[in-house]
Amino acid sequence: MSDALTVFVVALATALATGLGALPFLFFKEMTPTWVGVSNALAAGFMLGASVGLFYEGGLASVGRTVAGGILGALFVLGSRLILHERKDLHVGALRGAGARSAVMILAVMTIHSFTEGVGVGVSFGGGRDLGILIALAIAIHNIPEGLAISLTLVPRGASVRSAAAWSVLSSVPQPLMAVPAYLGVQVFEPVLPVGLGFAGGAMLWLVVSQIVPDARSTASDTVVGGVAVAGVLVMTALGALIVV
Repeated sequence: MSDALTVFVVALATALATGLGALPFLFFKEMTPTWVGVSNALAAGFMLGASVGLFYEGGLASVGRTVAGGILGALFVLGSRLILHERKDLHVGALRGAGARSAVMILAVMTIHSFTEGVGVGVSFGGGRDLGILIALAIAIHNIPEGLAISLTLVPRGASVRSAAAWSVLSSVPQPLMAVPAYLGVQVFEPVLPVGLGFAGGAMLWLVVSQIVPDARSTASDTVVGGVAVAGVLVMTALGALIVV
C-alpha cells in the first residue's frame, strides 16, 4: 500500500468513528423537554471543550493567525445565521424550519472543523507513519464525542438515530479528503493550519454562545445546564489533550 493510500485509509477510519457517537441514542427512545435541554447542554460542553483545544493547538504555531481565524469563524456563523433566517422552507432530512436551520449551522461548523482535523492527520504523517497513526487514533477517539455532540442536537429535534449517524460521518468526510493533500504538501499546509484551527474554534464558540446554550436554558434549569456543560468541557478537553498536532 502506498503512503498516500495509507494516509487516506487511516483518515477515512477517523471519519467513520464519528458515526459511533449516535449509538447511545439506540437506548434512549423518549425525549422529554428536560432531556432535550440536557442534550443541548452536553453538546455545548463538548463543543466548548473542542474550541479550547483548537485555540490552544493553533496558538502553539501562531497566536496572530489563530486569532484572525477565530474572528473569521465567528463572522462566518453570524453571516450564515442571517442568511438561513430567511430560508423558511429549509429542511435537513425529516427536520424542517427552525430545527433544520439549527442542524445546518451545527453540521456546517463541525464540517469546517473536520477540514482542520484532516490537515492535522496529513501533516502528522509527514513526520513519519508511526506518528501519523498515533495522531489519527487520537483524532478517531476525539471524533466519537463530536459525533455525539451532533447527535445530541439532531435527535432531540426529530432526526432518527440512523440519520444522525449518517450526518455525523458526512461531517467528517473532509478528513480523508484533506489528509492526502496535506501529507503531500506539508510545507504548504502547515502555515495555514493555525488559521483553520482558529476559524473552527471561533465558529464553534460563537454557535455555542448564540444558539446552543440559549436552547438548553429554554427547557432545563441553569444549574443543570451549567453542570452538564462543564462536564462536557472536561471530557472533551481531556480527549483533546491526546491530540498534539
